[in-house]
Amino acid sequence: MESEARGPRLLTPPLTDEDVLSVRSGDRVLISGLIYSARDAAHARMAAAQAQGEALPFDPAGQIIYYMGPSPAPPGGVIGAAGPTTSGRMDPYAPALYRAGIKATLGKGSRSEEVRAAIKEFTALYLAAIGGAGALLGRCIRAADVVAYPDLGPEAVRRLTVEEFPAVVVNDAYGGDLYREARARHAARPSQGEE
Repeated sequence: MESEARGPRLLTPPLTDEDVLSVRSGDRVLISGLIYSARDAAHARMAAAQAQGEALPFDPAGQIIYYMGPSPAPPGGVIGAAGPTTSGRMDPYAPALYRAGIKATLGKGSRSEEVRAAIKEFTALYLAAIGGAGALLGRCIRAADVVAYPDLGPEAVRRLTVEEFPAVVVNDAYGGDLYREARARHAARPSQGEE
């Protein structure tokens, strides 16, 4: 597979259209720089702000939102376990955030047809992180600062400084969908015992 042979591509937010168009579904990426984390409750508040014509709590242009609510940081640590949340829970909010300038979202699981259409329309990406590896992913986070909604605790919006945070492109701006493609490849394989 070509994406495996060439190794992971480095993404450094804020992302440009050129950055987004340089990767395809199935490509491995490493993210270094500033990203933002937010989950359900924060997304609901951001949607309410957008509906009122108010600014989001950070400049969305070119940014990545990581669907994650961390566990408490251990003594001397920056953050605790930082594994991905199921992305489908943010599907009602994602199209408006892509429209506002978000260039990628990061989580786990598949996205709705509306989100996949928004990814194409706004030249964006959906990336997946490895579920169940929150402690390891937390080691890629060098700093974590709450920037909005501190009353939400782990669901507050955080600005994260990440270094070589690993992810895979699931949905690309060309309409590629890694999960659909993998299912199609699997369905096309001969069954056990067939020659």
